[in-house]
Amino acid sequence: MSGGINQLFTRISDCPDFGKLLLRLTLGGLLLFHGQFKVVHGVSGIAHMLTAKGLPGYIAYGAYIGEIVAPVMVIIGLMARPAAFIIAVNMVVATLLVKTGAFWHRTDVGAWSLETEAFYLLGALAIMFSGAGKYTLVRDARLQ
Repeated sequence: MSGGINQLFTRISDCPDFGKLLLRLTLGGLLLFHGQFKVVHGVSGIAHMLTAKGLPGYIAYGAYIGEIVAPVMVIIGLMARPAAFIIAVNMVVATLLVKTGAFWHRTDVGAWSLETEAFYLLGALAIMFSGAGKYTLVRDARLQ
């Protein structure tokens, strides 16, 4: 009986390209909120953290690429793999900059303190390794 239910569910839900679209829209869409915040409030806070660690403050402007340009590219499917890589690098840098030492910490409700960062990083890697799929505004020449 369970085999039949599994086969039926697999038959009606076997839509990997739609799954890729959902992942792209979710990752890119949610990351744009972070980018929009930086457009409104600037990146001076990030620049201060960078200079405190001995790095040049102008690196903070990379947040605009990692949180606006790359997410838009992921959403529309334009060079989604390289854009996802940029998001992944952005997340590693942001995590090391803001949450160094929090790897083993948990929140007051028992959640992992880095779960949001992990979602963005692993979601970006999933897109990088699986590609955009066929539902994009910009078609990959390989898929035509």
